[in-house]
Amino acid sequence: MAVMDSGDIRRAVSRIAHEIVERNKGAHDVVLIGVLRRGLPLAERLASRIMQIECAPVQFGGLDITDYRDDNIARTTVASVSSIDFDVTGKIVVLVDDVLYTGRTVNAAMTAISTYGRPAAIQLAVLVDRGHRELPIRADYVGKNVPTSRVERIDVHLGESDSEDCVVISKREDS
Repeated sequence: MAVMDSGDIRRAVSRIAHEIVERNKGAHDVVLIGVLRRGLPLAERLASRIMQIECAPVQFGGLDITDYRDDNIARTTVASVSSIDFDVTGKIVVLVDDVLYTGRTVNAAMTAISTYGRPAAIQLAVLVDRGHRELPIRADYVGKNVPTSRVERIDVHLGESDSEDCVVISKREDS
């Protein structure tokens, strides 16, 4: 079942970009770091939208958290390569991800970010918050809250890596 279409995603990205600019009184010290895989294209879209709003470029990059995970995913996936070519020291880092679920990915990402410097602050932007947190983590910017059961899954499809932009909810295969 589709819960967001391409228009919904476009509007959510635009709203989040405006909220980032408003909360931080501009984008002067803001950098965007997308959690690989789908967080990176979302960070790039946010950077583009903030550029339209503020008429100033925003640095963005991608963060591979494989080595920082505390679950079996770290042992079963092929590592990507982070693409952060800037120092985050003193910057407001907006961590960008597609889905916020247990909070473990965000926890790993915050640890990984520390290898690039010490940010003034870390904020979290997600396209979808589905609940079921296992760690005390909350998003600062949310495209859409989608309450789910644990037997459901949320799949985000983005044009950069998939055939279309949409968010769908389905039953998990292992349930």
